[in-house]
Amino acid sequence: MLSHSPHFQESLDQRKEEGTLRCLKLQSDGIDFYSNDYLGLAKSKELQHLLLEKVINSPQLLSGSTGSRLISGNSDMAVSVEKDIAQKHQFESALLFPSGYNANLALFSTIPNRHDTVIVDEQIHRSVHDGCKLSNAKKLKFKHNDIEDLENILKRQKGHCYIAIESLYSMEGDFAPLQEIASIASTYKASLIVDEAHAFGVFGYGLIEKLKVQNHVLAAVVTYGKALGAHGAAILCNETVKSYLINFASPFIYTTSTQDFQWMSIKTGYEFLDQNHELAEKLQNNIKVFRSRKLKTPSAENSPVQAIVIPDNQKLKELQNILSGEGLLTYAIYSPTVKEGSERLRICLHSFNTEEEIIKLTGIIKEFI
Repeated sequence: MLSHSPHFQESLDQRKEEGTLRCLKLQSDGIDFYSNDYLGLAKSKELQHLLLEKVINSPQLLSGSTGSRLISGNSDMAVSVEKDIAQKHQFESALLFPSGYNANLALFSTIPNRHDTVIVDEQIHRSVHDGCKLSNAKKLKFKHNDIEDLENILKRQKGHCYIAIESLYSMEGDFAPLQEIASIASTYKASLIVDEAHAFGVFGYGLIEKLKVQNHVLAAVVTYGKALGAHGAAILCNETVKSYLINFASPFIYTTSTQDFQWMSIKTGYEFLDQNHELAEKLQNNIKVFRSRKLKTPSAENSPVQAIVIPDNQKLKELQNILSGEGLLTYAIYSPTVKEGSERLRICLHSFNTEEEIIKLTGIIKEFI
């Protein structure tokens, strides 16, 4: 095969030499300390039986949607689930998407215009950066969770500003000062957009609902491929923003709607969460066990994500391999996913992990570092 882009292989060879080449792997057998299945719903037999029962009773849920929601792909199920989601989160409206990435792409490529500025936390998810690239807005970064830096940037702007943050950051495992940022946004008449991907389910319906700051948030993104153990996402907003996205957001307009089974899975997942609060309590107990082991981490004490910073690629890879050899599955994060010098072992804790497993994991890490 002819290749007119030799830099492809050069770039791949460089990654391989650095030890940061990505490749697809099948799930390994072992103790899960790396997935986002915080509450174990993706593996829940009880939830699986509930979903199976619904499919048996309504097999049409498995049918393809046949088109985008603006043509033939809309359904009573999608509309009903959006209404339920909006009500549960105490927002006026909700708009469903096939994934969180797709939702952020739609939101940030559409809402800001060329006269606007989007000010993002430097650790915001890549999907937000990609969405901003598709807009004509100016994008600026503020130092992670730094209120003073955010305010200094806001003071210098002339047009309308959007502030983009995550409520719980997936790499650092720490929380945004959500109430303080909401207050600053109000002071400077900026619009606040919050990604709740890693907080939803772990902390009820998320930190916006927990802190009752819905009226200070223009839009929130809730994703269902993590604590809910499903797939898809919803943008929570008011009716005007929803209508604007339906009319102008290319990732929504030109995407074939997913089948009703996905929307039904989300609805059933919410119901299951409401009936099984003990899962989040078990998770918090496991986080306490982990924190009691006194490992150095930048992560919050009640976060399901606990990062162990090891700014040495070879040492980081060696530790991950040692853990893997003991049947403990973790994930090493290299630059450019995180800043160079801040590479880390990303440990995800779950409701189904045992105290013995956590003690074994932390014991090996403490001995290594």
